[in-house]
Amino acid sequence: MSSIIDSLNAEQKAPVLCTEGAVLVTAGAGSGKTRLLTHRIAYLINEKGVAPQNILAITFTNKAANEMKVRISRMVPNAQNVWISTFHSMCVTILRRNIDKLSGYNSRFSIYTDTEKNKVLKDIYNQIGITEDSTKKNIEYHISCIKNGNYALGDYLNNLVGSVDNDLLEEVYTKYNNTLKQNNALDFDDLLVKTYQLLHTNPEVCAYYQDLFRYIHIDEFQDTNTVQYDIASILARKWGNILVVGDEDQCIYGWRGANIENITNFKRDFPNVKVFKLEQNYRSTKKILNKANLVIANNEQRLKKTLWTENDEGAEVNCYIADNDRSEADYVTRTIHNLVENFGYKYKDIAILMRYNAPSRLFEEYLLQYNIPYKVLGGFKFYERVEIKNIIAYLRAIINPQDNESILRIINYPKRGIGDSVITELQQKAGLNSYVDVIKNAQNYNFSPSVYKKLDTFCKIYNNLEEQSKILGVTEFVKYMIDFIDFKAQFNPKDEEEFNKIQNIDQFVASVNDFEQSNPNSTLTDYLQSITLTSDIDTVQEDDNNVLVSTVHAVKGLEYKVVFIVALENGMFPIIRTGDRPSDMEEERRLMYVAITRACERLYLTMARRRYLYNQVKYQDISPFLEEMGYSGNEYDNFSSSFSASFRANADVYTTPKPQTTQSINNVFNAKIQSQQKDISSYVAGVKVMHPKFGVGVIIDDSHLKDNRTITINFDIVGNKTLSLDYAPLQILKK
Repeated sequence: MSSIIDSLNAEQKAPVLCTEGAVLVTAGAGSGKTRLLTHRIAYLINEKGVAPQNILAITFTNKAANEMKVRISRMVPNAQNVWISTFHSMCVTILRRNIDKLSGYNSRFSIYTDTEKNKVLKDIYNQIGITEDSTKKNIEYHISCIKNGNYALGDYLNNLVGSVDNDLLEEVYTKYNNTLKQNNALDFDDLLVKTYQLLHTNPEVCAYYQDLFRYIHIDEFQDTNTVQYDIASILARKWGNILVVGDEDQCIYGWRGANIENITNFKRDFPNVKVFKLEQNYRSTKKILNKANLVIANNEQRLKKTLWTENDEGAEVNCYIADNDRSEADYVTRTIHNLVENFGYKYKDIAILMRYNAPSRLFEEYLLQYNIPYKVLGGFKFYERVEIKNIIAYLRAIINPQDNESILRIINYPKRGIGDSVITELQQKAGLNSYVDVIKNAQNYNFSPSVYKKLDTFCKIYNNLEEQSKILGVTEFVKYMIDFIDFKAQFNPKDEEEFNKIQNIDQFVASVNDFEQSNPNSTLTDYLQSITLTSDIDTVQEDDNNVLVSTVHAVKGLEYKVVFIVALENGMFPIIRTGDRPSDMEEERRLMYVAITRACERLYLTMARRRYLYNQVKYQDISPFLEEMGYSGNEYDNFSSSFSASFRANADVYTTPKPQTTQSINNVFNAKIQSQQKDISSYVAGVKVMHPKFGVGVIIDDSHLKDNRTITINFDIVGNKTLSLDYAPLQILKK
């Protein structure tokens, strides 16, 4: 037998050796599915003589794709020729080469993030007169459902009852897609939909990729949506050699279109499919796995399997029930300090996980006070900062002259006298045409002399950049453009906030240079594509020594030696909404299962009996998931006894961290009463404030100052945040 697979266990070897036909592998958390996939690809190349370029492997994050590339390159030559990518990246590659075969698009298309997508929709809402936020959210939900479900608009509307006005949805959906087409732009969902349409309607393109991909592998199959499944089915139609690895127990993306029924559909569409199970877990201790199995066993929509491991029993799973949310955050922070100081853990070994990110602020506050480094996954992204978005808009506009949204963003940045009246006239004269085409031929559009002069100024800037982009390398051009536009001159280096923006611009240039060094033959389009398709999980660096604070959704695919699952209260985790179906509760339970199985060595479960929610203290009930694990809610009611007991069982040492503030954290909750007596009249709109984590911001809304002592602040780093003056450590900055 090949040495390539000698290191695999019997469960893993079976699907590796089964190379022909359809294969379904149900792989439990931590069961070595990445190992299975990489060894199967190496086996196909080394033992079966399959050409690397005839193998396709789909993962769900760039991080996972890169890890797979590294592993395979250690086992086989020419591994770089294997197609290893995310669904979206594969689709972009196919579309760049072939989208001109779809009417109205060309290969220079822009990829719109949620920011650009929301801007387009906002303009449409204003045109139609839609003002209700609930209506907007409903429409956006259905637009995504139509695309992810690969529905024809008419079919979807015929089956839609009651949740939104059909005529209104049809109008917005049509206007939205027409605007994107006019801009030669695709949103993330379109990358999938347009690839399916291309394969479905163009036999030549379809035949090329069907012939190319003789062996197809799909990881995290339970997270595929309908259109992704349809693409995979088309590609596998000729050879029929497709292996999918999934775990219905980890299907947690139903809210964004993931279709758990794809596993059933796979068996239907590939009738001779061979099914294998991976149940041995290599990640977690026996005691952690026991808790995971106790929870997930309550789900009915699953293929029954029970994770087991040869790992040690491990430390006890600790459950701490705090009197209030501050005591909970205190317990977690003190425990982290002790694990690092006395048990040899590093900060990067530890994650604090929650169902949604609302509770994170309190944990951040305590981590700051104890000087514990941390990173919030899903926080404000670097490429979403205003100064960076402006640079990216220039680059997009140069690559794709039809991208009117980018043109509107840059036409008067930096200010060059092109105000709203000029833009309105430009839009009216352009109609459905590209703004760049109109600007370049302004003499033919009967603009007034003053308007023509302003547009001509921008035209000369655009033409210069367009010409230089054809001559210079990627990094060279970006540097040239930043100097030519004089981006840095817009900021005062003596102002700390603005100096940070200058540094961000330098960091952007560094990221371009790093990309070009790693991808010598890359283009500006390649770079923009790479940062657009980057997900939160791709930003996690193994050498960053930070505690991770994250939602459970954001850490899918990661693992940590120590995991804290916090806010385990009914309504917080699981989230309970009016009208929820049993299937919704099952997805919540799968999410809890994913959270538990991120832990390798230690697991801590916490909740608070009282939590400050919606501007009032609320009494909380224990999460049903804690009850399913055997906890009654009466385990630990006292901080000192619980906290000490959790460590006495494991060691005789314990040190107390020293907070970085003079106010003891144990007294912060009581300090709320005192803070209500302080003068808050200075915290009014327009006042500049400093927050130790969020940086400098300006108060933009003080309408709730008197009734519930909250204000809304626009922070340069993280955007708008509504904070309570009873808790937020704010300092008013002098003018």
